[in-house]
Amino acid sequence: MTAGNALFSALLLVLIVATLVDIITRQNGQVKHLPKVLWVLLVIFLPVIGSLLWFAIGREYPVPAERSSVGMPRRRPAPAGGPTVQPARLARTTEDELADLEREIDFHAEQARIRRLEAELAERRRPADEP
Repeated sequence: MTAGNALFSALLLVLIVATLVDIITRQNGQVKHLPKVLWVLLVIFLPVIGSLLWFAIGREYPVPAERSSVGMPRRRPAPAGGPTVQPARLARTTEDELADLEREIDFHAEQARIRRLEAELAERRRPADEP
């Protein structure tokens, strides 16, 4: 094996791994034309073509910000007839998701505690059977 072949193989491996990592870490809304699973299979079975297609048409790239002149603040035109509306956050942070999970766990734990207390109360209200 020559040095050129080894270099080509190493670059191909890096391209495949980088492509697969990029596909897997993308959110479903950022993947275009095919589901993520099909993109992964395409890259595995056709590494060069699949990788090039992924970076060319498969992923969504961020829209570049509009550049303004130096020293000029960016100003967006105000919507007609109403207050400005902040755009909704598209991506949630890991901390937000973990906080939501913690709240959900706390909610279910509280529901289980309420069910236990209701069962104890029903047991106390039940008249004792006399022998």
